Amino acid sequence: MQSYINIQNGTVPSVCSLDCPDQCGLLVHKKDGKIVQIEGDPDHPVTQGSICNKVRNMSERLYDHKRLKTPLKRIGQKGEGAFAPISWDEAIETISSRWKKLLAEEGAESILPYSFYGNMGKLSAEGMDRRFFHRLGASRLDQTICSVAGSVGFSYTMGGSFGTDPEEMSETKLFILWGINAVSTNMHQMMIAQKARKNGAKIVVIDVHKNQTGRMADWFIPILPGTDGALALGVMHILYKEKLVDQSFLEEYTVGFKELEEQVKAYEPQTVSALTGVPVEDIYKLARLYGTASPSMIRIGNGLQHHDNGGMIVRTIACLPALTGQWRKKGGGALKSNSGYLAYNTRALQRPELLAQPTRIINMNHLGKALLELEPPIRSLFVYNTNPAVVAPDSNKVRAGLAREDLFTVVHDLFLTETAQFADIVLPATSAFENTDLYTSYWHNYLQLQEPVIPPYGESKSNPDVFRLLAQAMGFEEQALKDTDEQLIEQAINHKANPHFPVITYEELTNKRFVKATNTRVPLNSLKTPSGKIELYSEKMKIDGHPALPTHMPLAEEKDFPFLFVPGPNHNFLNSTFSHNEKHRKLEKTPKLFINHEDAGRLGVENGTTVRLWNHRGECQLTAVAGDHVLPGVVVSQGLWSDEPGEKRLVNSLTPDRLADMGGGAVFFSGRVQVEAIKQVIDNKETGRTVRRKNAQLPTI
Repeated sequence: MQSYINIQNGTVPSVCSLDCPDQCGLLVHKKDGKIVQIEGDPDHPVTQGSICNKVRNMSERLYDHKRLKTPLKRIGQKGEGAFAPISWDEAIETISSRWKKLLAEEGAESILPYSFYGNMGKLSAEGMDRRFFHRLGASRLDQTICSVAGSVGFSYTMGGSFGTDPEEMSETKLFILWGINAVSTNMHQMMIAQKARKNGAKIVVIDVHKNQTGRMADWFIPILPGTDGALALGVMHILYKEKLVDQSFLEEYTVGFKELEEQVKAYEPQTVSALTGVPVEDIYKLARLYGTASPSMIRIGNGLQHHDNGGMIVRTIACLPALTGQWRKKGGGALKSNSGYLAYNTRALQRPELLAQPTRIINMNHLGKALLELEPPIRSLFVYNTNPAVVAPDSNKVRAGLAREDLFTVVHDLFLTETAQFADIVLPATSAFENTDLYTSYWHNYLQLQEPVIPPYGESKSNPDVFRLLAQAMGFEEQALKDTDEQLIEQAINHKANPHFPVITYEELTNKRFVKATNTRVPLNSLKTPSGKIELYSEKMKIDGHPALPTHMPLAEEKDFPFLFVPGPNHNFLNSTFSHNEKHRKLEKTPKLFINHEDAGRLGVENGTTVRLWNHRGECQLTAVAGDHVLPGVVVSQGLWSDEPGEKRLVNSLTPDRLADMGGGAVFFSGRVQVEAIKQVIDNKETGRTVRRKNAQLPTI
């Protein structure tokens, strides 16, 4: 492994660590020991040399002058960002002594780890850290902020995260990209679809916002947020009524197809049109296209599950390929996540048996509430691989919790993030290019190994190294807390219980670099549902308190706020990652709010107008883009921008911390807001005159 680090000039292989389904193979170019260029690896079977701007410009992030080089301790007020450098010895001693005192006085549950997948490496995200906090006996974090609602919903239908293999999609004749801005968040999916289009395939995009993906589609279908399940039910109504279902497939591989046929009779196109905003004729056109085009594949996006009814939406859409028998056709079916094929040995990696007794579990979407209201209280927070001051819902509440003087907070990150500014101790983190780690995509089916290609930046340390140091300082003697990175990987890839996981050793993986899962077709004869079949009717859902059949569930009401608000991702950031990088900020230019031209006209909003959007949780100011990008009554922003002096751009100050219908997921896209144009006063320095924009000004709250 040291050979890659020691190469001063040349090209070395690597893996993209970002929380992105594509997980590209990379080639890293080095000069004088530093990374000077990053490009795609043309030998990777799926990503084939293409990468996004985010990764292409990664070297600027790696060597950014703002990157942390040493541990820091707070010397100012929380949130002020005033720190002084300290040694690692002092940092570890400060943390361990505070925690020993908490263990003696208030118990281990007063400590909460808060993390996610800012680095998708298994060791960085769920290895030594899990072992350490299990041994400590800390409160546990329910990591539900991203994909859990849809994963649970999909599993009710299909038994797990198994979908269409991207390498078979060259055969696909109809791509339905549903609730996913693939150009920005799954670029190789779009590239596969475009390549297939040259052979006659069609691309349909269903979304609340006509973003880059929608503009590149053969047909874009705008829809009201949270009504996607109703549209799927309307399509089913027509498929059954016009006998476009595959009866032999239904009889052999599904349960509940007769009950479903009866259920969807209520979802007549006129009813569905009123719910979704999709014209009746378009519902018929979509159903007939889906019922006749084959093979067809539905790419189910993350956006769908970030609603109050997100689990049911995904569960419902997941039933569609069974009705038309697409699962048995190469290139047919659906893909929400393929993580089941490469499910590794999480128990061996995380070692839950180190937890002596059950401890409380805190949903990460409730961080603000937990910090402000939970009893017994959280007294210490350790944050890594995430930036909750920007990313978590209801962020004003989160920041109020982080500002508690009695909360001892440690943040391990590459930069002094918005969360780190509230910390008592900040630890400098290595980048993925400085680590040994294991990667599995949740879209394609390749296992990949990352070996360090550059030395640690300054005094930065990896997550496993930090938790090994903390374990030693706490006096923990278990061998599991001393295992090397190589041993952790060996334990994770030894997983005979998963028939799809490749049989491979660590040494073999270092030689091959990427290895595919085996038998990557949906196992129709051995699904992990209770019946072993595709469950159009699910008795388990009934037991769990959900309707057993697909059903449209309306969003929660938020009175007095007329606009449905969807804060989606943008093209050049990934959550808050890259939002501080000057190059990426210039590429995005400014945070925007897309509003329908009818609503804009009524409110006196013009293109380029600064608008204020607010609700009872907070407020935000963005630049309006009026047009037909969204339906009336809907507003959409893109990207997680940080507040700048004199500006309010934190969209998650508006998002609810309610939980979705399944799995405790986040409901970022089910909030409501009011919108107004801000009266802008512009001083003309040349003439000395004051120019006032003629915009509506409503009372503030």
